Amino acid sequence: MSRKLLALLTTLLLLLTLATYVYYRRTLAAVPVDPYALVPDDAVLVFSTHDHPTLVRHLQETELWDNLTAVRYFQQAAGHLALADSLAGGNSRRRNGLLNLLGRKLVITSVHVTGPGEFDVLYQVPLSRVSEYRQVRGLLETLGRDARYRLATRDYEGQELTVLTERRSELSLTVFNYRNHLLISTNAGLVEAVVRRLAHPDAPTVLASFGTTDLLKQRGVDGSLLINYRRLPQFLDVLFRRDAHGQVDQLAGLVSQGLLGLKLDGSRAQLQGFSNPETARGALQQRLSGQPAQPLRLSEFISTRTALLLYLAAQPARTWPRAGTPLVDSLGRNAALDSLRATFGGEMAIGYLAAVAAGSRPGRLALVRCPAPARTAQWLARLRRIESSSPAFTKVGPYEIHPVGFTEAEVLGPLLAPSRPGAVEVAASAGVLVGSYLVLSDELTLNGYLADVMAGRTWAQTPAQVSFLQETLPRARLSIFVDTRNSWNALLGILTEDRRAGLLRNEALFKRFPQFAFQLMPAENEAAPDAQYFTQLLLRHPDLGPARAQAGGVAANGRVLAFQHELVGMPTVLPALGTRIPAVVVQDSANTLHFVSADNTVLWSDTLAGPAVGLALLPSGGGVPGGLLLGAGHRLHLLANDGREVLPFPLNLPDTVHIAALLAAPAGPDAPARLLARTAGHELRLLDARGHLFPGWQPKRLDFPLAGEPALLSVSGRDVVVAPLQNGYVYAFDGQGNLFPGFPLSLGARLAGNLLVQAGTTLGRTHLTAVNQHGELVTFTLSGDILTRRRVATWSRTARFHLVPDARGRSFVVTREDGNQLDVYLPNQAAPLLTQRFVTSGEMPVQLFDFGNGRRLVAVTEPGPGQVYLYNGKGRLLGDAPLPSTGTGIGLSYDATTDAYQLVRIVGRELRRTELKLAQ
Repeated sequence: MSRKLLALLTTLLLLLTLATYVYYRRTLAAVPVDPYALVPDDAVLVFSTHDHPTLVRHLQETELWDNLTAVRYFQQAAGHLALADSLAGGNSRRRNGLLNLLGRKLVITSVHVTGPGEFDVLYQVPLSRVSEYRQVRGLLETLGRDARYRLATRDYEGQELTVLTERRSELSLTVFNYRNHLLISTNAGLVEAVVRRLAHPDAPTVLASFGTTDLLKQRGVDGSLLINYRRLPQFLDVLFRRDAHGQVDQLAGLVSQGLLGLKLDGSRAQLQGFSNPETARGALQQRLSGQPAQPLRLSEFISTRTALLLYLAAQPARTWPRAGTPLVDSLGRNAALDSLRATFGGEMAIGYLAAVAAGSRPGRLALVRCPAPARTAQWLARLRRIESSSPAFTKVGPYEIHPVGFTEAEVLGPLLAPSRPGAVEVAASAGVLVGSYLVLSDELTLNGYLADVMAGRTWAQTPAQVSFLQETLPRARLSIFVDTRNSWNALLGILTEDRRAGLLRNEALFKRFPQFAFQLMPAENEAAPDAQYFTQLLLRHPDLGPARAQAGGVAANGRVLAFQHELVGMPTVLPALGTRIPAVVVQDSANTLHFVSADNTVLWSDTLAGPAVGLALLPSGGGVPGGLLLGAGHRLHLLANDGREVLPFPLNLPDTVHIAALLAAPAGPDAPARLLARTAGHELRLLDARGHLFPGWQPKRLDFPLAGEPALLSVSGRDVVVAPLQNGYVYAFDGQGNLFPGFPLSLGARLAGNLLVQAGTTLGRTHLTAVNQHGELVTFTLSGDILTRRRVATWSRTARFHLVPDARGRSFVVTREDGNQLDVYLPNQAAPLLTQRFVTSGEMPVQLFDFGNGRRLVAVTEPGPGQVYLYNGKGRLLGDAPLPSTGTGIGLSYDATTDAYQLVRIVGRELRRTELKLAQ
C-alpha cells in the first residue's frame, strides 16, 4: 500500500473518530442520565443522599453510627474495602478507598425482595472524573489478584458485567458501569434488572409520580426515602411470619407510594413528606375517603405497657357496612349489633400490650369511641339478654367488665378478623366502658389494663410520652405507634427464625429509638386529583434534657452522654428492671442530679442544695415507699422513679448542719428504715424514714474525727451504730445513744478507713474488722472482745493503711500508701496483690468490686492526671494502661448471662459507658 493511501486512510480514521466523539458529546453525553431510571421498578425502599460527611456526622450524633458499624453486613463490606485499599497501597489521603468516592454525590440505595424470605440491596454511585473510574477499576483488579478473590467479566444483553467472588464463601459482588454510573450489588439479578430496564428508556421511573419534587434541596434534609407501599406486605413477609402483619397489610391500602425527607437531630430521626392515595378498587382508601382526620383523644386511656397501637380515624359502620340482615332474625341479634355499631364514633384502635416473656402472646385490646356511652351500654345489655349471657360482672375500681358474645370483627370490621386463611376466629370474651371508649378483650388482659389506668400509668400521665405526642401530627387518619422496649418480647415471637438471631445481635440498634410513630393525614380537599397524604415517620429517643448523645467510638461502645456542666463525684450504678445494663445517677458542678436510664436517656434532673451523698436504693417498709435515698445540704431526699419526692420526704435537719454522709438500714417489714446522717462537723444524727428522731438520741459530737464511715445495723431487733475514730478507739451505741458494754474499744493504734461488718444473730456473733496504722488487721465483736489481731504488712511512720470493703460488704482489701507507692493486699495473702508507683502524690481512692466466683476487680483512681487503673483478681492491669476518669471513682456492674461488665466513668462533662469481657 502506498504511503499516500495509508496517510489518506489515517486521516479518514481520525476524522471519523473526531466526528464520533463530537456526536457523543452533543447528543448522548448532552442528555444526562436520570439515576432513578436505573432503579428497578420492584424496589420496596429507595434511599438517596448527596452529602455523606454530614450524614455520617448526624448518624454519630444520634448514636446510630456506632450501632450500624456493629452490624455484620456493614463490617463485612468495610472489611473488603479496607483490604482492597491496603493491597492497593492506599495512603493517608486515600485511606478509605471507595468510601472517598461518596463525598457529596447523589448516591442511591434501593431494597428489593429477591426471593422467599430474602431481600437484597442495589447501590448506585456516580463517577464524575476519570481518576475515580480508574480508582474503582484499580481496587477491583487489586482484589482480583489476591488469592482470596476471583475477578471475572461476563456479557449480559450486550452489556459487560464485572463479578468479584470471594473464593472461600463463593459470595460475589456484581458491578456494572453505565455511562459513569456505578451499579453494585451482591445479587446479580438486581444488576441484570438494571440492564433490562435500559431497553425501555421511556418507561416511568420509580420517582415519576412525584414529578420534579426534590426533597434533597430542602435545608437540613440528610436524605430522602421512597416507599412502595404496594410491595410493603411482600417485604414484611421476609421479616415476620405471614400471620403476624395482616392488619398492617390492610392499613397499607391507604397509600401506594410515598416520598419522605430524612432529618437526623440528636435524639430523633424524622421523615416528612407526601404519599399518593391508593387507587386500586376495594382498597381501604376508597372506604375511608371523605371521613375526617381525628386527634388522638385516647392518650389518657392507653397503658404505658403498650407495645403497638394502630389508630384509625374511621366509623366502623360506615367503613365496613355489614351485609344485608337476614330476613329471619327471630332473636334480633343482627339488628342489635347494627344498633350497637351505630353508637360508635369516628375513632377506633387496636393495642397490643407488652408480652411477659419472649415468644409469649401479647394481650390485645380493641378500642372504639362511643360519643354517647349510655346508649352503647344499653345495646350491650340488650345483646347480653339476647345471648342469654350471665348477668354477673367483674368490678375493677369504678369499671364493670361484662361478658360479650360477639367477635371483635363483627362490630369493628375485618381489621380484627383472623390474619390468615383458615384460622379460628376467637370471640371477645369481655368488654368495659372506659370514659367514652368501649374496650374489648379477654378478662385477664382487661384486669391488667384497668389496673394501669387507675394507677395513672397511661400516656397522658407520662412526661416522656406526652413530649413525644406533642411532636406527632395533631390530627391523622392513620397513626401507628410502637414502643420498641415494650415490643421486644413480642418481636422475638413473630420474627422468622433466621431474622430472630439478627435482631438479638443488633439489640442496641433496634432500641436506640424506643418511640416510633407513623402517621398519614389526608389533604383538606381530598377529592382533588393531585391530593396527597401528608406523611410523617418519627423515631425518637426521650428528651435528653441537659445531656446530648455523642459518638463514643469502640472504647465507649457508642454510649456517651455530654452534659452542659462538668460532672463531679462518682457515678452511682443502680440495677434496671428488665435489662442487663444498669441505670446511673450522676451529679454536675451546678449540683444538679441526673438519673440516666439503661438506654442512656436522662429521665429526670433535680437541682439539690449541695453535693449528693449516700446514694442508695431504699426498699419500702413501715408505710414508706421505696426509692432513691440521698442527702444534700441539710435535707434527706427520697426520690421516686420519676424524680419526685416521696412523702414524707424531704426530711429537714437544722439549717446549720451540712450532711457529709448518709447510711440506711432496714428495720423490718412493719418498721421504717433507720437513717444515720454524718454531718461535716462530725456529728451523728439518727432518725427513721418517717422523720421520727430516736428518743434519747442526741446529736453525737464525738471527741475525735471519724476514721471512716460509721456502720448502722440491726442485731436481734436492736439498732446499733458503730463509729471508728482516728485516735484508734471504736464506739458502739444503741438506739437510745447509750454505749454498749466493752466500748469504747481501743484497737492499739490510729485508724483510717472503713469497717467490714459481718452481722450475726447476737452482739457476740457480730464481727467487725478494721486495720490500724501499725498494719494490724483487727477483728472484734459488739460485745467488746477482740477476736484476732495480725499484721498485714510492714509499717513505717509515713505509711497509711486503709480497709476497703466491696460495695456488698462480702470481702475487703487492705491498702498501704507510702509516698507515691500503693500496695493492695488480700486479707489472707502475705504478698501484695498489686503494687503501683505513681508520678503524683496524695491519696489515691481505691474501690473493690467482688461479684463472686473469683470475679474481683480493683479500681485505683489517680486524681491529678484524671485517670483510673483497673486490675483483675490476679493483680494484672487491664489493657496495660489506665483509662481517662476525672471522677472520684467509677461504677461497675456484672451480668452473669453475658459474662460482661458494665463500666461507668466520668470524663469532664461526659458520662461514658464501656462493656468489658474479661478472661478469668
